[in-house]
Amino acid sequence: MEAVKAFNNELYSLNEYKPPISKAKMTQITKSGIKAIKFYKHVVQSVEKFIQKCKPEYKVPGLYVIDSIVRQSRHQFGTEKDVFAPRFSKNIIATFQHLYRCPSDDKSKIVRVPEPVAKECSLQE
Repeated sequence: MEAVKAFNNELYSLNEYKPPISKAKMTQITKSGIKAIKFYKHVVQSVEKFIQKCKPEYKVPGLYVIDSIVRQSRHQFGTEKDVFAPRFSKNIIATFQHLYRCPSDDKSKIVRVPEPVAKECSLQE
């Protein structure tokens, strides 16, 4: 459980940084998440709770944490042995609902993907 505590400390230290979050900070969070792979359910729950409770300007960096952990896990362990992606996918709808749930005054703080980029991404899938 020490690894989970270390991960939580890294994750919640995001609140001390002003967005955008640096690549180095994201790497630190990802490494501590991968180190806590034995407790992957706790790691996933921590990230989901972070996205649910954080300020609007930290919601997108919370998504970046999910992306970074899943990518690194798949890279290190392969798609078949990755435990993070299936666990994140269980509550992904609720996670996105929490992502967009904030006062209307703060909605502008959540960075949206520009439409041309979104279309390009959907064409590649």
